[in-house]
Amino acid sequence: MKTQRVLTGITTSGTPHLGNYVGAIRPTVRASRLAEVESFYFLADYHALIKVGEPARVQRSTLEIAATWLACGLDPERVTFYRQSDIPEIPELTWLLTCVTGKGVLNRAHAYKASVDKNTAAGEDPDAGVTAGLFMYPVLMAADILMFNAHQVPVGRDQIQHIEMARDMAASFNHLYGEHFTLPEAAIEDHVATLPGLDGRKMSKSYDNTIPLFVPREQLRKLIMGILTDSRAPGEPKSTEGSALFQLYQAFASAEETAALAKAYAEGIAWGDAKQMLFERLDHEIAPLREVYDRLIQDPAQIEKTLQAGAQKARAIATPFTARLRDAVGLRRLDSAVATTTKAARSAAPAFKQYRESDGLFYFKLVDAGGQLLLQSTGFASGKDAAQAIARLQRQGSQALAGLRDQLTTQGDAAALDQALAHFAADKG
Repeated sequence: MKTQRVLTGITTSGTPHLGNYVGAIRPTVRASRLAEVESFYFLADYHALIKVGEPARVQRSTLEIAATWLACGLDPERVTFYRQSDIPEIPELTWLLTCVTGKGVLNRAHAYKASVDKNTAAGEDPDAGVTAGLFMYPVLMAADILMFNAHQVPVGRDQIQHIEMARDMAASFNHLYGEHFTLPEAAIEDHVATLPGLDGRKMSKSYDNTIPLFVPREQLRKLIMGILTDSRAPGEPKSTEGSALFQLYQAFASAEETAALAKAYAEGIAWGDAKQMLFERLDHEIAPLREVYDRLIQDPAQIEKTLQAGAQKARAIATPFTARLRDAVGLRRLDSAVATTTKAARSAAPAFKQYRESDGLFYFKLVDAGGQLLLQSTGFASGKDAAQAIARLQRQGSQALAGLRDQLTTQGDAAALDQALAHFAADKG
């Protein structure tokens, strides 16, 4: 099975809580152990600067999040684990992508539009309080992804737009300067567990209802005992539906344990006893991790050493790749050869070019080594559909043409087209 590069960023703007652990940390650490996955995890401290103006908080959050991921089993020998700001090539790539990204694309970014809409509704200037950092956030995120040519980026549905924008930027750059970037795909996390907080609403720092992951044991007990419940008395049957206690327990317990608590609910367990059961089950899983975390948090020098080692691994990829990109756009030594400035010379082989038109649809074309058009697609509703059609042509060669007839317009010499498609099939073989 072909190795897939998967990239995940964690913004360093807060303290990890139980919701982060169940929804992201625990499943992601498990996924990092899969043989067919090459994982990249980074602490997104540049991103934190967009919304956090407290230097000490950014630094402390970076320490806490790094210690948390390591304590939860992330193996820095197996994955590439680094701090975003330790990779100077990322802001450089951000600028290269900025230069091929239309302002209109960024105008449509959800976070920016939400700020503009809020200001407009309040009768203020549309851009009041909007920094260029917030506006450019999608470009920095694209640089994070494209620097390492990630195949997949696990995201919730609210982040799909950012992955599509990264694909657009990659396609625009490839169209202008040749094939350099893999077009990433969003790995949609439809089944990410969301936990209720102390007040029953979704656990979130915005609601100030979180249970920090690694608070001391007695503080954890106190927080759990303060979870909001209804007024049903001991002995009175209780419903598991909508019960924050039950949902929290279920996220950590086995199926058998969950069924036992459901039975106890039906039999009228006292809320205090249910909270004690939840505390014991949580502490059973968290206590060993907390012990490692407490040891790590007291040794920031060791964590720094781990991150620096991760940065070296990351830069072993980023530095030569950036040199290649610099050359592609013309940032070259003056005594170097200039023969590669023509479009024909940029491509020593046939190439697929994927791009998005003003109609919002995704297209691709196949050109030969001299830049002559061999194949042109019709519009696809999504970049993923267009990429799948390209992959099919690359894998099956001319045999795929019949099945894709409705989405293709063949141009040029048929023999040249067959030869170009055979190139990709041979390369994959």
